Amino acid sequence: MIWLKRIGKLLAGLFLSFIFLLLLFYRSDIPAEEIAAKYSTPESQFIDVDGVNVHVRFMGEGEPIFLLHGSFSSLHTWEVWQKELSPYYMTVALDFPGHGLTGPDPLKRYSIQDYSELVLDLAEKLNLEKFHLAGNSMGGAVALQVASTRPDKILTLNLIDASGAPAVKTRTLDSTKTSSRGGGAWVFKLLENPVFSKVFLKCTPRFLFAMNMKEVYGDESKIGLETTDRYFELMLRDGNRQATLDRLSSPRNSNIQFDQLTMPTLILWGAKDSWIPVSQGYALEKAIPGSNLIVFDQAGHVPMEEIPTESVAEYLSFLGVEVRKNYLEPPKQIVYAD
Repeated sequence: MIWLKRIGKLLAGLFLSFIFLLLLFYRSDIPAEEIAAKYSTPESQFIDVDGVNVHVRFMGEGEPIFLLHGSFSSLHTWEVWQKELSPYYMTVALDFPGHGLTGPDPLKRYSIQDYSELVLDLAEKLNLEKFHLAGNSMGGAVALQVASTRPDKILTLNLIDASGAPAVKTRTLDSTKTSSRGGGAWVFKLLENPVFSKVFLKCTPRFLFAMNMKEVYGDESKIGLETTDRYFELMLRDGNRQATLDRLSSPRNSNIQFDQLTMPTLILWGAKDSWIPVSQGYALEKAIPGSNLIVFDQAGHVPMEEIPTESVAEYLSFLGVEVRKNYLEPPKQIVYAD
């Protein structure tokens, strides 16, 4: 009977340790007003789009460029790009529902198709007949869907470590498998676990976000503490954790017609991307006639955030903006609008 008592004590100890960890990592939701006060800027606006109060940041004037962020991210990922693009273009960055300061959608519209419709609805609300599109990761899939659905509205397309590449067949010893994405990230698999997903709603340790940042950056030394804090705190915005679980448990609902993508297209990729490997970039380049792929050897999944100056310079060059050595001279750029 002694061994039964020992097992009982061991189980009780493990249970108490588990409860202690839960209490240690417990994080309550941050009220929307509090998080908005910290992370909104003078350029921030909140625009009602089909019942969702979407956080949008406008900078610059000229032809519009929509900047679409990836999963777990926010419009803040485009901060440097917006500053560099705004002398030449009007940039429109937004937080998708379930992300950033926008918060959850009461109707749980979180699919690629839903997000693409939101972009088109926002463009219509802003009276933007034609616009450029740039998207990273999930935002790249949304950009592909928007461009596929309404190619007449898209001036140019920029895909940055984008999901949504056509399925690639790979042969194994047993069978032929079809895949449309790379190895993926452990965080997605973790949140698909029903036990962890329940815990995640109340116990969200910051170190998971620190680990996640190390995955998406090619160079860990470029990860700032304020960047990790921002990703972490925006996830704690009231309703965002539940929205994340709802989004990941819902179908993607995308139907990209690659034969519709005839607009000028630039593809940017980090060679060290462990979420969506560069092979997907080559698949996109093959699927989109006339597109051009540029690979950054030292970057990871978010080049526009990790190496913003280098990556935006390639985008500006693609758009026809000549970087000036003499800033007293006016910029030279291609105008795509009819």
